[in-house]
Amino acid sequence: VQLQASGGGLVQAGGSLRLSCVASGRINAINRMGWYRQAPGKQRELVATISSSGNTNYADSLKGRFTISRDNAENTVYLQMNSLKPEDTAVYYCNVEATGWGNWGLQSYDSWGQGTLVTVSS
Repeated sequence: VQLQASGGGLVQAGGSLRLSCVASGRINAINRMGWYRQAPGKQRELVATISSSGNTNYADSLKGRFTISRDNAENTVYLQMNSLKPEDTAVYYCNVEATGWGNWGLQSYDSWGQGTLVTVSS
């Protein structure tokens, strides 16, 4: 399962961005999808996850500003980020837990996208 993230960029504080991440490959089913971020000099941290049934989980500090959603028909997860702050500056990574068809039949995948940089200027 491969992931392609997009939508990052430079935005002023208070602005908005929408990240997208598309999963591709010989996918059987996608379970949990999520976004994580890593700021310079810091560890990677959870932003939000969404289950196959639409249940969401957010980092406490981001509730109310960020919204995760998914389009199951398009194997895509989105992250709508509003009221952005300079401290939101980070590389954002999508993550997908899925099952797919590999060389030895059905197998589980825990895949990461390449990361997309979000820079929020003050």
